[in-house]
Amino acid sequence: MTETPLARPQAIHHVRLTVTDIARSKAFYRSLLGVDPAFDFSDRVDEPGVRDDPARLFGGCVFPVGDQLVGLRPVAAAGDVFESTRVGLDHLSLALGSLADLRAAAARLDEAGVVHGQVDELDGLGLAILSVQDPDDINLELSAPV
Repeated sequence: MTETPLARPQAIHHVRLTVTDIARSKAFYRSLLGVDPAFDFSDRVDEPGVRDDPARLFGGCVFPVGDQLVGLRPVAAAGDVFESTRVGLDHLSLALGSLADLRAAAARLDEAGVVHGQVDELDGLGLAILSVQDPDDINLELSAPV
């Protein structure tokens, strides 16, 4: 490419997901990621104006994932559900270290009673994936090199 890019990002800093129920989503992501939020304003979600305040994370929380962050923003209407075929997010893929880690995650999901797909090795891509839906039906993909 010979054009000068408009920006030169070096990494993704964070991704924020819109959710319907912050308590339910926070519990799910805490269990999935095995960490507490780095920033958490979810106890203020019902305060006047908090859902409009970026300084209070809209009443949500942010989880650390390696050097990046995954935030939850509780502003979706009750009963709203995610659709991967609409403009916006298709899915969020979280990288694990190895195929053994991916298989171990599948076993832990089974033990926790969390419905998920199977571990699929994608031929020619050097990647294996495991799909799981969050409480708002957002597709999460756990991935690992093969």
